[in-house]
Amino acid sequence: MKILQPYSFKKAWTYFLHALLLRCPTCGITPIFPSLKKTRSLRDWFTPLDGCHRCGYPYEREPGYFLLATWAGSYGMGSLIGLILYFTIDLKFHPPIFELLALVLIPVIAANLLLARHAKAFFIAFDHFFDPHEKEGGENDDDRPHRETPKPIAPVTPNAKRSVAFQKK
Repeated sequence: MKILQPYSFKKAWTYFLHALLLRCPTCGITPIFPSLKKTRSLRDWFTPLDGCHRCGYPYEREPGYFLLATWAGSYGMGSLIGLILYFTIDLKFHPPIFELLALVLIPVIAANLLLARHAKAFFIAFDHFFDPHEKEGGENDDDRPHRETPKPIAPVTPNAKRSVAFQKK
C-alpha cells in the first residue's frame, strides 16, 4: 500500500528554483534543454532533451505533453505582457496606432521566444510536484512478473498460399 505524502512548501520551492534554472526537477543538475552552444535552430531552442541522464526522469511523458505549457505559459504570459504594454503606452503617450502596435508586438514576440523554455520547465516541475511518476519504493524490474512476448507470425508468401491450397484438396 502506498502512503500519500503531503505536499510540502519546501519541495515546491525546490522544484520552482530548478525550473527557474532550467534544470531537472528531481536532481537539479542536468539541464532540461540543450546548451546555447548546441542550439542550431528554433527547434533545438524549443525542444527539451529526452530526460535526465543522472536520475532517469523523463521530461516528456507523451505526445502533446507541453501543449498546456505552450498555450497557457508562453502565449498567456506574452499576451499579458502585451496588454500591460498596450494600456501603459496608450494611456501615457497616446502614439499613433502603427507606432503603438510596433511598440507592443515586438516585445511580445521576443517575450514569447524567451519564455517558451521556462514555461515548459515550470510545467515539468508543476507536473512532477502534483503527479510524480517515479517507481514506488522497493519495486525493482526483477521483482515484477514478466509477460512472455508473443512470437511473431511468419508472413504468408504467395507460394505458401498455393501449397496450403494444394494440401487441402
